[in-house]
Amino acid sequence: MLRIAVRLILRVFYRLTFRGEVTIADRTVIVANHQSFLDAVILWAFLPRETTWIVHTQVARSRFFRLCLTQARHYLVDISSPYALKTAVGIVESGQPLVIFPEGRLTVTGSLMKVQEGTSFIACKAGAVVVPVRIDGAVHCRVFSRMSGDFPKRWFPRITVTVGEPRLIPMPEAPSGKERRRIAAETMRSILLEMEFASRPRHSLYEAFLDAVELHGRSRRMVEEPTGQTFTYGLLLKASLALGRLVSKFTAEGEAVGVLMPNVGATLSLLLGLFATRRIPAVLNYTAGPEGMQSALRASQARVLLTSRAFLERAKLGPAVDQLQGVRLIYLEDLRQTLTLRDKLWLVLYALRRPRRAMARVQPHEPAVVLFTSGSEGKPKGVVLSHENILSNIAQIRAMLPLHPSDRIMLAMPLFHSFGLTGGFLTPVTTGLRIFIYPTPLHYRLIPELIYDRDCTIVFATNTFLSHYARRAHPYDFRSLRYVVAGAEKLTDEVRRHYMDKFGVRIIEGYGATECSPVISANSPLGFRAGTVGRLVPGMEHRLEPVPAIEDGGLLHVKGPNVMLGYWREAHPGVLEPPSSYFGPGWYNTGDVVSIDRDGFITLVGRMKRFAKVAGEMVSLELVEKIAEAASPTAAHAATALPDQRRGEMIVLLTQDRDLRRERLQQAAQTLGAPELAIPRRVLFVEKIPLLGNGKKDYPAVLAIAQSLTLESAVAG
Repeated sequence: MLRIAVRLILRVFYRLTFRGEVTIADRTVIVANHQSFLDAVILWAFLPRETTWIVHTQVARSRFFRLCLTQARHYLVDISSPYALKTAVGIVESGQPLVIFPEGRLTVTGSLMKVQEGTSFIACKAGAVVVPVRIDGAVHCRVFSRMSGDFPKRWFPRITVTVGEPRLIPMPEAPSGKERRRIAAETMRSILLEMEFASRPRHSLYEAFLDAVELHGRSRRMVEEPTGQTFTYGLLLKASLALGRLVSKFTAEGEAVGVLMPNVGATLSLLLGLFATRRIPAVLNYTAGPEGMQSALRASQARVLLTSRAFLERAKLGPAVDQLQGVRLIYLEDLRQTLTLRDKLWLVLYALRRPRRAMARVQPHEPAVVLFTSGSEGKPKGVVLSHENILSNIAQIRAMLPLHPSDRIMLAMPLFHSFGLTGGFLTPVTTGLRIFIYPTPLHYRLIPELIYDRDCTIVFATNTFLSHYARRAHPYDFRSLRYVVAGAEKLTDEVRRHYMDKFGVRIIEGYGATECSPVISANSPLGFRAGTVGRLVPGMEHRLEPVPAIEDGGLLHVKGPNVMLGYWREAHPGVLEPPSSYFGPGWYNTGDVVSIDRDGFITLVGRMKRFAKVAGEMVSLELVEKIAEAASPTAAHAATALPDQRRGEMIVLLTQDRDLRRERLQQAAQTLGAPELAIPRRVLFVEKIPLLGNGKKDYPAVLAIAQSLTLESAVAG
């Protein structure tokens, strides 16, 4: 009767939903994340039969919990005591189901905490079936949660409990008991992360935005511009509904709409408005030139381009835009003036009161946005990402990096870059993180000052940008940073050391691709290994395709809910080309050769297209650049390959170090243990290594420069 009464209270006051069914086997260990003091009560009320609870001795000191424990069979355990763990294993082996919170404490980050090795080892040692349970929502409880600061809390938040599929954790193979316990804890952590990801809601981006608005409140300040202009959730909501309605007057649902805008709050409102009205923003790279933008418009079949006169004037893009053909230009300055009295009444009396009814019906699997590849190795392609793709990646990011509403993101990466769009904009507006938005990442002196002045806690940037910021920043400029996340290009050892030595900041390196929304793997505070790009995010599968002459590694193929719907190419406008690879439909060929260690950490060997075949051997051009960086850490370098009649291909290095010679490169190669073939045959000085707008090296331009300089040298000779 007591259980029935507790269930009724939980369902009425917390609108508790229990998804799935707990299956009890002969040897069963039920594991759950720990969000609040309600967690044990919830599980006790809904578990199907009498179980034994593992309770930490510190918890039992509380009078309240001693009273609660009188209603349940429990076993007090000190996780540091081997004898206590042996007793717990004996309970499982006797057939009595065991309930464990592997974290051993309530979360104070809102995310998964450290998994205790001892409690994780119980399931392995007993050969038990593990039943994972995910509790969502209890962390927002005003009374029973331990979250502090401006974390959103409610008296009676909605709580959802999801039960996962039972699974068996085999005893790890390792030379020592300590190592086996560590591996067991990592396995348990992976199970809990997978459950966190699997229990995510399935809806559209605008619905996720509305969920965040309801949770945090419309008065929450979300976006700040350098001008001092701020956008609250309420203002973003109002502007997005208004812009979406205006754009819908001259576009159709499901239509791709070109967007050529800078990093400003109006751009964020515009994108949200397009999501709300089931339009597909095709975000153009304004650094790609008229030819690149025209190609993008053709591939997406966009007949309307939304832009701003002020932006075109400041960025001096007017002449480039004037060359675009077959597209109607709509300026936001003019669009605002078309808001009629009827539109205003609709907005105030209906849309703002019931935004979920005002938005179009959007299915999670439908296209949400089109981004265009950087073109660093060829012609740009339109990458079609669905709402589910992006929201899955946001959930994967949150599983890897504990984020808190008190965080403030410095968003300087352009929105045409998937790193900037997903990490810098869509993750914050759907999770309540604040944004300081800046129009360009190229102001190397100013951005560190702004990070210091605005107390930013998270920065997303490429290695190139991070290097420039570090050279110009004061040692105290980055005092507030919790995470510096590097992606889009390989993080160099020099930049990593510089940030640790000068600022005391550990850079978290990740790896991704626009086609994967973009994050594929990342290091995290719970799992970090320098020199790697971390482990795969939850929900992703991987396979390695063998590569000739590459023994330790292979070509990486991935599959998961964050992998794109497909490509739109200029050659076949509007025709979706689904992902497919060597391993079949749904798999995406990253084009990267990687090695993966026994703990799942991924090390990038190089791009498949960034290998040279010298004297029959495959040589990574990434390794060539690493040698150059070791020989000349303060200069920029780029390696490419040219045909060579005698050796197949010849490695050419472009460098901004006028004094760099092959002798210094040979010494650096010996220090790194690199082969003689990786030393470039020719070293050519250039004033500046060509870069794309996102900070990546422009390798087609590098190749063209190498060909030109080599030809000039041959003619002069």
